[in-house]
Amino acid sequence: MVHVHIIRDSERLIREYTVEGHADAGRKGHDIVCASVSAIAYTGVNALEEIAGIRDCYVERDGYMKCVLPLDIPEDIKITVKIIMETVAVGFKQIQYTPEYRRFISILDEEV
Repeated sequence: MVHVHIIRDSERLIREYTVEGHADAGRKGHDIVCASVSAIAYTGVNALEEIAGIRDCYVERDGYMKCVLPLDIPEDIKITVKIIMETVAVGFKQIQYTPEYRRFISILDEEV
């Protein structure tokens, strides 16, 4: 199962997301759930870099990615960052809402 953990701050801004595990929804290279989760996770970090200019905000290894925003996000790009991070969260949740895929993904979205 893929586990997604989304952490928000007291202003509800998503400060980080972690994706770990494998869905095992198909054989390696043909697992549509893993491919979907990976595409969303990478789209998030690439959009942060390409659109918002936030670089080096993630680590990855096989079956694991963690994206953490810097604490000092300039006010002029905060709304852009918020939109990117919320879009990532919506993408993950859409997979979970799909009846045939929900048993392969768990999402914890919390404020800390």
